[in-house]
Amino acid sequence: MAAGVILASAVALPVLADPVDDTLSIDGVDITTRTKATEGLPFEEIYSGWLFREAETRATEADPFANPGMLAVERGEEIWNTIDGSKGQSCASCHNDAAETMKGIAADYPKWDADAKRPINIELQIDKCRVENMGAEAYKFDSEQQIALTSYIKHQSLGMPVSVDLSKGELQSWWDKGKEAYYTRTGQLNFSCASCHETAMGKHIRADHLSQGQINGFPTYRFQQAAMVSLHSRFRGCTRDTRAEMPAAFSDQLMALELYVTWRGTGLSVETPAVRH
Repeated sequence: MAAGVILASAVALPVLADPVDDTLSIDGVDITTRTKATEGLPFEEIYSGWLFREAETRATEADPFANPGMLAVERGEEIWNTIDGSKGQSCASCHNDAAETMKGIAADYPKWDADAKRPINIELQIDKCRVENMGAEAYKFDSEQQIALTSYIKHQSLGMPVSVDLSKGELQSWWDKGKEAYYTRTGQLNFSCASCHETAMGKHIRADHLSQGQINGFPTYRFQQAAMVSLHSRFRGCTRDTRAEMPAAFSDQLMALELYVTWRGTGLSVETPAVRH
């Protein structure tokens, strides 16, 4: 009997825990961290990942002076104003003050790109501008400059609600592909995105409190890496953790997934740079 008790107590079972009841304001900007779920989702409400983090992590994001991700935003501002490429242009040469011209941009990407005939995100739009308008090379995936400039541009939309327009181009068909990818089980562990962020949402597995997997705060500072982490890097990391082959960053599969998961967060505020564990 005693041995049986010891054995049972040694089994680590997932523990349910609701998101905390807390509110987030950053630099006087109120952040929507919970809102009514859009029709078609299996939740009544959707929650920012901020509500699933410990108090210390939540406090770090709430304080721009304590948030390590703001260093990337500051670096992005430097890049914004730096001339690069054969045409002698900077981002500011065309777009002037990012606080005005980039406000709201992050809230409605990915967008349909008629030239590429596919959705593009902020990173791909940056590369397109660099090549076509600046005569500069596209950034390497996850380069310091790419993450910093993306963070800076997205930060200009802080507090604005996420909303993608699926009526543009062929975005609806890409949304369909993204949904399929979200629910498809892969890898040796036979997991899908939904396995953790839908079915197991709210459970504790080891030290991780599983959220809904919302992406409104990327690029995100993660204490685990002690660095800024891009969205496609996180997608690839999750795929690796299922012991499946990782798709390439900005591949059709991951662009479709980004579009679908962005839609799942409709109404949540842009939080970039968010802070997670």
